[in-house]
Amino acid sequence: MLQPSSGVGMDSAIDDMNLIQQAQRHHLVVREIGEEIDLEIGPGDDDPAFGNANLIGGPPRESSTEEHGESKQMVMVSQLPNDVQDMSKSQPSKRKKKVVKRWREEWADTYKWAYVDVKDETARIFCSVCREYGRKHRRNPYGNEGSRNMQMSALEEHNNSLLHKEALRLQMASKDKIIVDKPVYVKDIVSKTAGSILEAALKRDPHEVEFIQAVQETVHALERVIAKNSHYVSIMERLVEPERMIIFRVPWVDDRGETHVNRGFRIQFNQSLGPCRGGIRFHPSMNLSIAKFLAFEQTLKNALSPYKLGGAAGGSDFDPKGKSDNEIMRFCQSFMSEMYRYMSPDKDLPSEEMGVGTREMGYLFGQYRRLAGYFQGSFTGPRVFWSGSSLRPEATGYGLVFFAQLILADMNKELKGLRCVVSGSGKIAMHVLEKLVAYGALPISVSDSRGYLVDEDGFDFMKLSFLRDITDQQRSLRVISLYYSKTYARSKYYDEAKPWIERCDIAFACASHNEIDHSDAINLVNSGCRLLIEGSNMPCTPEAIDVLRKASVLIAPAMAAGAGGVVAGELELNHECNLMHWSPEDFESKLQEAMKQTYQRAMKAATDFGYQKESPEALVHGAVISAFLTIAQAMTDQGCV
Repeated sequence: MLQPSSGVGMDSAIDDMNLIQQAQRHHLVVREIGEEIDLEIGPGDDDPAFGNANLIGGPPRESSTEEHGESKQMVMVSQLPNDVQDMSKSQPSKRKKKVVKRWREEWADTYKWAYVDVKDETARIFCSVCREYGRKHRRNPYGNEGSRNMQMSALEEHNNSLLHKEALRLQMASKDKIIVDKPVYVKDIVSKTAGSILEAALKRDPHEVEFIQAVQETVHALERVIAKNSHYVSIMERLVEPERMIIFRVPWVDDRGETHVNRGFRIQFNQSLGPCRGGIRFHPSMNLSIAKFLAFEQTLKNALSPYKLGGAAGGSDFDPKGKSDNEIMRFCQSFMSEMYRYMSPDKDLPSEEMGVGTREMGYLFGQYRRLAGYFQGSFTGPRVFWSGSSLRPEATGYGLVFFAQLILADMNKELKGLRCVVSGSGKIAMHVLEKLVAYGALPISVSDSRGYLVDEDGFDFMKLSFLRDITDQQRSLRVISLYYSKTYARSKYYDEAKPWIERCDIAFACASHNEIDHSDAINLVNSGCRLLIEGSNMPCTPEAIDVLRKASVLIAPAMAAGAGGVVAGELELNHECNLMHWSPEDFESKLQEAMKQTYQRAMKAATDFGYQKESPEALVHGAVISAFLTIAQAMTDQGCV
């Protein structure tokens, strides 16, 4: 694993982190977001009156119900003693200047790591990492040393420092390795040989839940392959270990001049078939487990496509929501300043993923071009004038609908008139809706992490245009639904719910991984769903997959159905494409042909290993088998590397 950081610095930071456990006996500062704080500039420690000063200020005001609902809460452990809170009443009057600041939401995580203790018979605010207070951190830039303003401003400065944030980040990473929020759901593996592969992965990475889930689904699909040829056991053991894992620090400065640090990832999983291709995801939940699972899935997806490519994935725990264009630009430039060393057209080129669109890819490409010293237009993807493909953003969404058409054609059915539930409201979901409307289907829903919007009359082109106009303003679906419902009365927004309870014939899961759990799968079965198209990577939990298979719901796996993005990316890299622009008709024709080849390869592999065409497992297992055999042949030919 390549980590551009010093081992000595890491050990020092971890030693500091261990102090947190000792500091847990102290009280945390209790504050509510939105509360105003009076910061007083007055005499220093040499003033006898300071010992009787109320460090925290007045009691918190009562927040309204609306403010309370929209704001996060600080972790509250205990209140300060009453005698300390009452000290301010006896405080002698003196000349003072008050500075009123708002307890901002972004301060919550900072002051979460502070505690109050008594030092020299005076209550002070301490840092729970280094156990220092006030001037022990930094020189007070606002008032005399020892004043209450000095206490708060110095703590804020310290907690915004790179060293402190890195210590907290390492401490949280350590917690993630010790505590697993949910157990790994392990399926029964019939073959002991196949089971040994999963056991080895569990032993090596026991806390990487998402990655283990992806591995066990693959191993389960390959049981018949491994049973026929034990040679594939050693191949699979090598395949589940990434060739290269790059983890790095991404420091950046916000519009207020404050420094932040995020963690960057790039997993180049397997290059036996060719240079790596894979997405970059910016999301707060991003971690090593998710990066590995995305890269593993991308490796299989690329191997199944008509183009032989290696697989990669990466991103950062940076959240672009609520950030200005300049902040996002500075973050992307810092991210690419490290990543460009591992990228080139013949090595690894990224594509868009969750949280990364046209704007982010443009900033990333600009820094890459500046540092690498040459132009590679296909890096950016969405910009038509930078590359040849005219339908790059639509490729994945359109490909999902084309794949659904192929499945229905084998059943002597068509999309026209079928009721479709779609999750997500990003570019993939919106392009799925667009193509479903074009083929006469009845898409009825969009969703986000907080709820879903359903239109009983179904969406049409005019409604989609209305949705896009509001979505472009970067508002939540809840806010969008208020405008939408005023125009279309048969629509309704459901808060804290998922669309899987709606009556449907086909479901398109286009939101995020594990969005469909056990109860959602039951709701899908009860709602009449007979076909699930996976638009996002691994959208179903293992328990959900068991429910859907028992109910004979056919699943189109993301590695096959979502190959449209891979196809478009390779068309862009084609020299002929870069010399001319594809018309939408030409591009759709090539995309349909590529999706047809992918579907046929998956079904052929399934039938070759004894799966019936009508079986709900046929497509899933066939896609994995076809992709694995392609990679295994290349790995065998190239030797043990």
